[in-house]
Amino acid sequence: MNDALIKSMLVLADVVEARDPYTGGHIWRVSQFAKLLAIKIGLPEKEAVQISLGGYLHDLGKVAIPDHILRKESRLSDDEYAIIKTHPTVGKKLIEAHPLADLVVNAIAEHHERLDGQGYPSALTASQISLTAKIISLVDVLDALTSARPYRREMPLPKAFSILDEGSGTHFDPELLGHLEQLGEEGDLSHIIGHSAEGIPLVECPSCGPVIAVPRTARTGDNVFCRACGGKFILHQLNDGFVPQRVGKAFSAVDLQHHTETAAIDELMRDFAGKF
Repeated sequence: MNDALIKSMLVLADVVEARDPYTGGHIWRVSQFAKLLAIKIGLPEKEAVQISLGGYLHDLGKVAIPDHILRKESRLSDDEYAIIKTHPTVGKKLIEAHPLADLVVNAIAEHHERLDGQGYPSALTASQISLTAKIISLVDVLDALTSARPYRREMPLPKAFSILDEGSGTHFDPELLGHLEQLGEEGDLSHIIGHSAEGIPLVECPSCGPVIAVPRTARTGDNVFCRACGGKFILHQLNDGFVPQRVGKAFSAVDLQHHTETAAIDELMRDFAGKF
């Protein structure tokens, strides 16, 4: 029964990514980063897997953020940012009725808190923030920095860490940051950065920048579509990934619809099955 409930959580989280073409794979990457870091600091496997699950669900509340804010390419206004800041509280309220809410509620509610009390929504300080949230807060920002956005390219890992270092002790836990940097130096993050799932490198739209969803079964010559600009592309295999070649526009709304990667969710369940 619990395995079915865990799977329902993963499907629920996928709804958030269905709404935002600019962050494809974000929740998977945060989940994987969080698990690696939890293991690195010596947590038992079950606890590491629980933190990983929290990473997958952390942005659940963004399902309630209006599209014009969620997808805005320019700087948010103060009013728009105030709306964005509601998503941890919204996510907490959405998950509270779920039978397994206790596994992920801290990740959802606290991942934008800061050690110095300047975070949101509750202005918690270091001793009040759960270890789960401290881990997810850190790797959430790491993924944001190392992923492409409409207004900038992705950053190389050393530059991303230099920015994270600026927040050490105020925003991020210094010990956790040190362990994460060790993972980076040892090359243990490279199979996650720039991927949307295990073994699936990201493909970005060369016209407008968002991530193009590439199915696990994709082969050279297959068509894919950008949900942001409506472009139609043919995939060409290159090394361990694909390069998209634009060939026109999508013919219908069906071409642009989000397709839940059931195979990806089934793979995630290998980690979570039987653990809770």
